[in-house]
Amino acid sequence: MSDRELDAAGIHDPALRSAYARCRQLNARHGKTYFLATRLLPPERRPAVHALYGFARWADDIVDVLDTTETAEQRSAHLARLQAGLEQGLQKATSSEPVVMALADTARRYDIDPRHFSDFMDSMRSDLDVTEYPTYEDLRLYMHGSAAVIGLQMLPILGTVVPLQEAEPHAAALGVAFQLTNFLRDVGEDLDRGRVYLPANLLAAHAVDRDLLQWSRVTGRRDPRITAALKAFEDLTRGVYRQAAPGIAMLDPVSRPCIRTAFVLYGGILDAVAEDGYAVVHRRTAVSRRRRAAVAIDGLVRVAAARVRTRHAARPTPSEIEEHSHSSATHPSQPVEPAAVEVA
Repeated sequence: MSDRELDAAGIHDPALRSAYARCRQLNARHGKTYFLATRLLPPERRPAVHALYGFARWADDIVDVLDTTETAEQRSAHLARLQAGLEQGLQKATSSEPVVMALADTARRYDIDPRHFSDFMDSMRSDLDVTEYPTYEDLRLYMHGSAAVIGLQMLPILGTVVPLQEAEPHAAALGVAFQLTNFLRDVGEDLDRGRVYLPANLLAAHAVDRDLLQWSRVTGRRDPRITAALKAFEDLTRGVYRQAAPGIAMLDPVSRPCIRTAFVLYGGILDAVAEDGYAVVHRRTAVSRRRRAAVAIDGLVRVAAARVRTRHAARPTPSEIEEHSHSSATHPSQPVEPAAVEVA
């Protein structure tokens, strides 16, 4: 975490600065797309986003890391300890565990509803024993805690130009869209974990089941039925992106380039999956570095434009300056403040 970001956020305590730095490391190492988009936020807001990501990553790793010998019971115990530490940290607004310390501080600063964190932990626990979802509605119940609440946690940090409640459905939808994208990209890896996130009824509509997916994963052979099912899941995911899209204009203008960049990059994963022939059962698809760089440059241009607009909005108009001068001439006991007419 750069000193500039921490200073801008008003984070001066050494232990807290170290805690936020740990979260930033997790974001940079594991969330390349997310981290790139976060860099487009104003510096003072970045530490809070890193804290949210760092905690989510830590909990997710407990249930998702493939190269571990831990049993489900041991992972469940780890999650229980994490939740107990989280609840205590949120109550005290601090913790001896760095990632929880940063999260608790962020929750306090931005008044984030603690239910979003408990809902998240509920979904993490379900990953220990739920390995498939009969319908999309069943999957949506899971994604409320694993994805929708992430969008809701982010919203107070990003800021809005409308009442928060008006933007919340779109923020939740964006979190879901991102996770559905991950589910499509990670079909093969999730099979290795013993999980299938694509709804069973969607698969069955194309004569696909877990056994066929597993056969394709093991043999490396393709099947047109699987391709059709993956295409249907892609179409479903794009529909959720459409639900989320109106929310970008509801955000604070200085936050929009960040979320728009994430929106485009994650949507680009869907494009890359299609261009790769829906081979996600066999390999993980990624957006090219060139594509990420092009989107990031566009984001930087939008950041610069948003900052210029913000400065102009803060600058008094000629009529306001004239009115202020007239008022000062009428009431000479109220001197003109130089800052009132200073060009930013």
